[in-house]
Amino acid sequence: MQLTNDKMDQILLNFLGKYVKLSEEEQNVILDLAIFKSFRKGTILLKEGQRSRDAYFVIKGCIRCYYMVDGEEKTTAFYTESETLDPPGAINNTPSEYYVDCLEDSILIAGSSEPDEELFAKYPNLEKLCRLVAEDLHSKSQMAFDNFKISTPEQRYLNLLEIRPDLAQRVPQYHLASYLGITPQSLSRMRKRLVRKVS
Repeated sequence: MQLTNDKMDQILLNFLGKYVKLSEEEQNVILDLAIFKSFRKGTILLKEGQRSRDAYFVIKGCIRCYYMVDGEEKTTAFYTESETLDPPGAINNTPSEYYVDCLEDSILIAGSSEPDEELFAKYPNLEKLCRLVAEDLHSKSQMAFDNFKISTPEQRYLNLLEIRPDLAQRVPQYHLASYLGITPQSLSRMRKRLVRKVS
């Protein structure tokens, strides 16, 4: 968990720099607004039914979204380094439909997703930045959802290994199984079958 403030600042600026070129003044404004917070593994950041304006940017760690269905956790997403979670409820001020928790000790930027009109009037580039990040997030989540709907559990697992191989090592098997829509036993059998195919 030992990350210096300078290092955390740089991770954030590198991520945002992929969207727009920021002036030094704009970078400083963003860093002044960024509130870095440490959370212990197991911390619940958001509960079903809770209202929160917070969006999250992961500097270090892993957070997870899940629904409670008939008393059982159904995992829908994982967010790791340099990824952003902007819950729908944070944008339209409605109660959250799901939970968000930390699967690892995490360092996050937690801040209001509400647009700051005064800030945007002064720094139009920041408004453009927020819009591009939001559009990118929406596009990625839509693609992920579409791919999920048309894939078999095995295709989903292979896709996960290809795009986010670290998750297979970092996330407990029962959470991965829930995310893939299968039981932990089925995931275990699938892994053994795939290992046999390779060898």
